[in-house]
Amino acid sequence: MIDVFPFATLPIAVFGLGLSGLSAAKALVKSDAEVSAWDDDEAARQRAADEGVPLVDLNAIDWKEHTSLVLSPGVPLHHPEPHEIVKLAEAANVEIIGDAELLVRAQRAAAYIGITGTNGKSTATALIGHIMHVSGREAEIGGNLGIPALELEPLEQGGTYVLEMSSFQLELTRSITFDVAVLLNISPDHQDRYAGMDDYIAAKKMIFHRQTTPRTAVVGVDDDFSRAIYEELKAAAEQVVIGVSGTERVHGGVYATGGVLVDDIEGQEAPIMDLRENPSLPGRHNWQNAAAAYAVTKSAGVAPHAVMACIQSYPGLVHRQEPVALVDGIGYVNDSKATNAAAAARALACYDAIYWICGGRPKEGGLKAVEPYLGNVRHAFPIGEAAMEFSQFLDGRVSVTVSGDLKTALSDARKLAKKEKAEGAVVLLSPAAASFDQFDDFEARGDAFRDMVERLPGKHLDPSEESGIFPGTRGGEEEG
Repeated sequence: MIDVFPFATLPIAVFGLGLSGLSAAKALVKSDAEVSAWDDDEAARQRAADEGVPLVDLNAIDWKEHTSLVLSPGVPLHHPEPHEIVKLAEAANVEIIGDAELLVRAQRAAAYIGITGTNGKSTATALIGHIMHVSGREAEIGGNLGIPALELEPLEQGGTYVLEMSSFQLELTRSITFDVAVLLNISPDHQDRYAGMDDYIAAKKMIFHRQTTPRTAVVGVDDDFSRAIYEELKAAAEQVVIGVSGTERVHGGVYATGGVLVDDIEGQEAPIMDLRENPSLPGRHNWQNAAAAYAVTKSAGVAPHAVMACIQSYPGLVHRQEPVALVDGIGYVNDSKATNAAAAARALACYDAIYWICGGRPKEGGLKAVEPYLGNVRHAFPIGEAAMEFSQFLDGRVSVTVSGDLKTALSDARKLAKKEKAEGAVVLLSPAAASFDQFDDFEARGDAFRDMVERLPGKHLDPSEESGIFPGTRGGEEEG
């Protein structure tokens, strides 16, 4: 755990005692800060108390006696209106920060790589971390990806923190200037937390805050919002700017066309590798992730040949187009992390005969983003709160069976896939919705799916050990 020594003896409030908030509170206690922690949820407060965190009702304190509020990223900061605790802190001119800000103030000697984007940032972060580790670099990987920032190991000069940063975390991190900052893509998401797309985009752009050469901005150009930011940064010429794409040539950037990764940073258009040889990176969106990871790690000093070897050995992430099993010739894919339609569309683009399990708690925008890829769907099985909304959208576009829950949907999809015997059949859990109606989080939803698949009757094959049997990606041959 990180020693946040700059906060020793200071009166610090912590609000929100989930994963990152509890971690921050424990680190502050260990570092001899005067901690007052609170959560609106009684169970969260009890967990914190069991960990030795001092609980104080922040609704009843004198805020003028506190220097900082460490806020969970899940707590509304601005929209639809600030949480009452935020209002109290702001009224007393108390700074409001997040756990990544604590890390930056305590670990100033290390380098920082930050990754954001609406979709794909966990895969890109994990791939960058994989490259750094396997190439022999001292690096710690976390943030929004699994490990809270303050539970990473301390690093000295020469070490690098690789941090996945949500828009909420960026708003709570004031001091950081990333040595390499990545924006993968932007599509509508979290609109319940922002007044509109302009505010959401502004939050994402904070990852480039105060960057000047030789610091580097790596920017995806495969969507209109990100392309506009790329062009804006290039025109300003304040930092090194590298464009990345999974679909098209980018002058002076890194890109993949037809699955072949190309390095044009020095204007040489040098082919690096064929990404189709790694089944853990299926589809154009993952080719963009690979292009971004290559640009980042090359900028961080890793030799291109080492980056290539590391990409080839990347095993992939759970819950992100995770091949679970082949059962009686039918593929089962866990893409539970696809909590919005844009993320689900990326999975639908990758397979030819999909029995699609979708639904959960719907997000604003519905399923519009998946429409171009519905030709790959043989049948859809909506579940959860979104079941009726999704079935109405899909009616007339694809065949639909409203299954209601994950267990029923898996059973329905398996039976139909066995009956139809379509070549390359895949039962795909890619919900295009949040999980909170029926599960604690997307990990619990994905774990449940994997467990149920592993208990299915029939002949099971491990996709990683059966090269060529598991359905491949549609990769570089289709437009989309």
